[in-house]
Amino acid sequence: MNTRDTFISQLRGQAIGTISLESTMEESFQNETLRPILKLQNDLFTAAFASYIEKNKIDFETKTVEAKLVVIDNAIQKDIKFSNTMRGIIIGLFTAEEYAIYSKNTSSINKRMMSMLMERLKSQVQLF
Repeated sequence: MNTRDTFISQLRGQAIGTISLESTMEESFQNETLRPILKLQNDLFTAAFASYIEKNKIDFETKTVEAKLVVIDNAIQKDIKFSNTMRGIIIGLFTAEEYAIYSKNTSSINKRMMSMLMERLKSQVQLF
């Protein structure tokens, strides 16, 4: 493992969640790679979403909780530029080996990644 990969692995820390012999490749990748990255980058995700709200002049404070959750869904699912930025924040912390796995399973991993990110932002809706 090269220096960058070692540093990134140490920075992210341990896997989050259970990994067993029965775990699928996607489940293992989610728990070993995605969850630690999402946890590590949480402050950046919330700052990026707060910036998104401001740049797009969304009156987030006056919305109901349900309406706020819809804004989060739409930002991740429909705003390709924002979604790609968030995806890049995650992918930038992949090791070379993880990137090789990602590049072979882009569609399924992207779905998991963005779903987990949406849930993370929704669970912190009170911060915005």
